[in-house]
This record gives sequence, C-alpha cells and structure tokens, in this order.
Amino acid sequence: MSIFKKLSWFFRQERKNYIIGVTALILVAIMQLVPPKVIGIIIDEIADQNIHMTTILFWVAILCAAALGQYIFRYIWRTHIWGSAARLEKSLRRQLFDHFTKMDNIFYQKYRTGDLMAHATNDLNAIQNVAGAGILTFADSFISGGMTILAMILFIDWRLTLIALIPLPLLALTSRILGSKLHDAFRDSQEAFSNINDKAQESITGMKVIKTFGQEKEDLADFSEKIDQAIAKNRRVNFLDALFDPFITLIIGLSYVLTIIVGGNFIMNGTITIGQLVSFISYIGMLIWPMFAIGRLFNVLERGNASYDRVSELLREKTHIIEAPDAITTPAKGELAVHIDQFHYPEDDTIALDNIQFSLNEGEVLGVVGKTGSGKTTLLKLLMREYDNYQGSIQFGGHSIKDYSLDALLQSIGYVPQDHFLFSMTIRDNIRFADPHFSQEKIEQAAKLAFIDEDIKGFPEGYDTMVGERGVSLSGGQKQRISIARALIVEPELLILDDALSAVDAKTEEAILHNLKTFRQDKTTIIAAHRLSSVMHAKEILVVDEGKIVERGTHEELLVFDGWYKRMWEKQQLEAKIEGSEA
Repeated sequence: MSIFKKLSWFFRQERKNYIIGVTALILVAIMQLVPPKVIGIIIDEIADQNIHMTTILFWVAILCAAALGQYIFRYIWRTHIWGSAARLEKSLRRQLFDHFTKMDNIFYQKYRTGDLMAHATNDLNAIQNVAGAGILTFADSFISGGMTILAMILFIDWRLTLIALIPLPLLALTSRILGSKLHDAFRDSQEAFSNINDKAQESITGMKVIKTFGQEKEDLADFSEKIDQAIAKNRRVNFLDALFDPFITLIIGLSYVLTIIVGGNFIMNGTITIGQLVSFISYIGMLIWPMFAIGRLFNVLERGNASYDRVSELLREKTHIIEAPDAITTPAKGELAVHIDQFHYPEDDTIALDNIQFSLNEGEVLGVVGKTGSGKTTLLKLLMREYDNYQGSIQFGGHSIKDYSLDALLQSIGYVPQDHFLFSMTIRDNIRFADPHFSQEKIEQAAKLAFIDEDIKGFPEGYDTMVGERGVSLSGGQKQRISIARALIVEPELLILDDALSAVDAKTEEAILHNLKTFRQDKTTIIAAHRLSSVMHAKEILVVDEGKIVERGTHEELLVFDGWYKRMWEKQQLEAKIEGSEA
C-alpha cells in the first residue's frame, strides 16, 4: 500500500474528483445489494403462495430502478477516477520529458536510450493503473465487500455471517506473503523490458552496420536471448500472480460449504427462511469479486510501486550544470577568452585538456586540428557548457560562461556536430528548427550559405522533402550541409563547426568557407577539422595532441615549423594530387 503514500501529492491535488468517484462507487455498491434481497423476498412469497402480478411488477420496477442507478453512478465514477488517472499519466510524462531536456551528458552516459524509453512508456502506464484500476479495485473491493457483509448481517443473520467469513483471514495472510514477492518480481520484469527496448532501439539504428558485416543471425540470437530472459522474469510474475486465484477460490468454496451446512440447520430451526438463505448465498457470490479484486489490487499496486521507484530514481538525478541565481539573460556577445588549466571527464582521472589558452575577437576565425582523440571535441563541449568541472575560466563578452543562463549562452552559439542529427521532418523544418516562424526567404538564404540550396531544389518536393529518420534519405554531405544551414539561420555570435565539412568535396568545402568569410565578417567562428584546408585561412590554428596545444600559429607560420601540421599538410596535398590524377 506504500504506493498510495508515494502518490499522496496527486490524490490531494485530485481529491474532489476522487471523492465524487468513490461516492459513486458506494452508491453502486448499495444498489447492488437490492437484487439479492428482492430475489429472497420473491422466493419467500412464492413459498407462502402469496405472489401476485402487482407484487411482481413492483419488484421488477425496483430492479429496473436499481439497474438504472448503477448505470448512472458507474458512468460518474468512471469519468472521475479514470479521468484523474489519465491526468496523472499526463503529468508524469510531461515531468519526465522536461527532466530529460534539462539533464546533462553525464546523465545520458549513465542511462541507455531504450531504458529511458521504457521508463517513459511501460513504467508510466503501470503508475497510471494505480491511480485508475488501483483506486477502483481498492475502493470497490472494500466498499462492495463491506456493504455486502453488512447486508448479510442486517438482512439475514449475524451468526451465519461470522461463520461464513471464518476463512477470510487466510486471504490477508496470502496477500501479504505474495505481495512482497510480487514487488521484486515486477521490478525484475520491468528491467527485462528495458533491456529489450534498448536492444531493439540499438539494432534498428545500426541495421546498416549489422547487414554490412553479415551479423543478422548473431544479432537475432542476442535479441532472442533477451526475449527469453524477459519471458523467464514474466513467467515468475505470472506464477506469483496466478497463485491468488486458486487461494481465493478455495476460500470462497470454504465459505459456501460452511454456509450450506450452518444455513441448512438454521432453516430447520426456523431461524432463517429459504429465501433468506438464497439471498445469503447470492451475497457470498457478490463477495467473489471483492476477493478477486484484492488479488488484482496487489498485482496493480506492486507493479505500480516498482515502476514508481524506477521513475523516481530517474527524477532524483540532478544535472551538474547549474545556472547562477542571478544569471545574465542577455545573449552572449563579444571577445571569447579561454584559459583552461586542466579538465578531466567525471569518473575518469585521465587529463583530457591541459593548459589550453587562446582568445578570439569578434569576426575572427580559429582553427583547431589534431589527430583523432586529441581533445578537439572536448574543448568544444566546454565552450557549450556540457561540462563545468574544469579548472580555469572561459570568458564570453567579458563574463564567465557560467554567469550566463543556458538559454542566453546557447542562443549565441551555432553548433554543427560530427554526428549531424536530422529530425524526421521536412528539410524546411529541419533548417528552421530553432524558430518555426523563419520565412522561406531566410531559409533559402541559409541553405545558399551552406551550398545546399541547389541540391534541395533538385528534389521532387524541394524544401518539403521528408528526410526520414535521422536523415536516412540524404547523403552524408547533404546532411552535413543542412546541419550547417540550421546553425547559420540563427546568425550566431559564435559558430562552431566540429569536423562539419568532412563529407563534402574540396570544391564544396571551398565555397562554404568563402560564404562564411564573406557573410560572417563581424562574428566569431571556430572550426575543428581533420582536413587542414578547412582551417588554412584562420587567424590562428591550434594543433592539439593529448589535450595539449603542441603547435600554434597561422597556416604559413606552421608550415615553416617542421611539426605535425606541416607533415599532415604535405600528406593531404599529396593525396589530393593522386586523387586528381586518377580522376
């Protein structure tokens, strides 16, 4: 029952609806008592040969009125109880999704995508059932059961009622023992579902790779193994859950036996009539649902309790990126000054960046180059406040980036990542993602700057072309250029290109860089790249290796210095000549 305490905040919020719903349930329970009583009366009148058509019509009218009343009040409790449960699910979904949008990289490294999806779907459905089916079965079982027992005492005989209820303590004992086992079993079941979700999401996303390496059978075997594990967990849940029904049937059977034996003696002694015994047996039949409901109640509550614990664990996670109480809300603008003494990733003692120092005035371009894993992307992540646990400072417009609100800082930054992500919508909507109200003219202007406008107009549906999930219908170069257009359309004070020109040819790269130089003369740009031609016109180029700046200077200065930059430039120039001669 602890789940009701955990959800008490919601029940207080919706107390009016639940009071109306439970009141309607009480009235339904009262009206359910009418048919057995009427049947008993009619049987006694038949036994006494005192039945008339007027009497029959009267009792039929009473039965019809009871049926109509049950219909009306059932409609009332359904709308109020189920409606409130739907609002709980809506509230938790919104709360969880809002939480996801605020969390940092550390959170998403800790939790897998499929697991988060399972929390946001399966777990929330289980919690919603507590507020709907849980409240219904809790109230209905105790109200209907209580009303039925009260009717058995008042209308029939209190001694017969006590005898018939002798087996009921066994139900409470069974529920307590099985309930604790069900909680653990449901939690394991939900985790197994998360693993299936995770595997399905990963396999679908990486299907091209799986097919390329011919790993379909192996991947299917891995998926089947996770299915088998989930089936085993659910089999235990179903086994424990199924134990309720036999126990309840046994308890009800014992009640029937005791009722027939003792009730028969009461009739022989003249304590009750045959009609009363029939009514009493009908009332015992009405106790079957409350008893089964108690078994179902523990099922719903334990499943919801396990799911609520899982969701609460997520919601307790805190982002490591904390905004200052008096954060600057105006967009960042001005000189960028970076002085990072040292940085390492959380839970990793390896130094990722060491003594990184540089400054950029408005309108200047910085190039960052180095071999894979040298620390280029790490540096860019710090500029966008994906991590704050570095020693040193990063100033933007004379203020630490930690002094800005996240909205103010990120509004000033246009970022094109290595893994260019496009949403499953039209090209137009992907480009104007930052603001759906951008005009078509502005969209096309950004596309021209990214040298993708002609490609788009060559598609049958132009800017209305659906790109498919993650841009699956486009080439790598097209996806890169649309990502660049999406960043350029907001006219950011700081544009960050993280190896964003790797999938385009040299001619297209040159055209894009020319456009950036022409139309961003008063705005700052940082280009991280493997292809040195992308940064050769930068005001300063940093060569990073193992998190340190090992060379710095202009393109010409670095060619004079006999280091990594010169060797890589000569290598890339040779490769370009070979490719040109082969063409």
